Parts: sequence; C-alpha cells; structure tokens
Amino acid sequence: MKTEIKSGTILLAEPFMMDSNFKRTAVLLVDHGEGGSVGFILNREVEMRVDELVEDFPEFEGNLYFGGPVSTDTIHYLHAKGDLLEGSDEISPGIFWGGDYKQLKFLISQGIIKPQDIRFFVGYSGWSDNQLEEELATGSWVTAPMFANYLFKSKPADLWQQVMDNKGNAFSIIAEMEDGPSYN
Repeated sequence: MKTEIKSGTILLAEPFMMDSNFKRTAVLLVDHGEGGSVGFILNREVEMRVDELVEDFPEFEGNLYFGGPVSTDTIHYLHAKGDLLEGSDEISPGIFWGGDYKQLKFLISQGIIKPQDIRFFVGYSGWSDNQLEEELATGSWVTAPMFANYLFKSKPADLWQQVMDNKGNAFSIIAEMEDGPSYN
C-alpha cells in the first residue's frame, strides 16, 4: 500500500533509525512536490532564544528548534497567526508557514504574537525528488496527521512518543519502546 505524502503530514522516524539528525524525530512536512520535500523537526529544541541569534530582532522569549540539517544558516517559522501575517501559507488547519518578516517583527514587538503562537527553526529537513517516497517505501518513516496542538501545546521532548501512541494499535507499543539497545 502506497503512503500518500502531502503538506501537513507528520513524518515519524522509525524507532531504530540511527541517523543522528532524525533519530526519534517528528517532522512536519510543509512542502512536497516534483522538486522534492521540505519539513521541520518539531522536537529538537535548541538552548537559545531567537532574539539571541537574530540581529535586530525584538526581545522575545520564544525558543529555537533545530529544523533539520539543511541550510542551518537560515531561520524559518511556523505559527498560528496566518490571519495577521501577510504571505503566510496554511500547512494544516491552524498552522501557517512563513509570512512577511518585517510585519512579524512588528507584531512581536507589540505583543500581538506571543511565544505560544509561534515556533522558530534553524535550518530545515529536505529531500530531493522521490527521495522521501523511497525512504517511506523502505520503512524509514511512519506518517501521521498533524494537529495544531502538537505544535503549540505538546512538550517537544514527548512529541515523537505522543504522536506514535495516538496512531494506536502496534504504534502504541512502538511508542513505549526504550530509546537505545536493551540488555536482558
């Protein structure tokens, strides 16, 4: 059975994936097409705030996340304020990607966009044309639907396990598996 890949899908790394960039990650796919795919790792928090990294950014208590190993000199953002931020693309109900950067800084400086409304990512996860389809076919990823609460309400450290568990059946068992080898 072929898995449908589309923007707004979560990719969960299979539990034994050894690639350190993606081990036990939950990646939100924000773009998928003939040219490839783009996503952001939702559960890799960086011990730094966005206003500490980005020059000329208003003071902001929002943390940064490692979006992926591609273009780690770039900043991206997912937010819940698509009605206020021009140029935003709706990825999933209640989740928007990007938008006018100057307007974003103004809305943050005015307290209109708060830390619970937005997540900033350093870099992104990317796949060339058909690469993601091949990885899905070999079982590297499990797909799941995205919900805004995963992004804005869930604890990042628990997200992989939470989404896997929410899939039910065998995935609930997988979600409970220890990270790393077990010695009996």
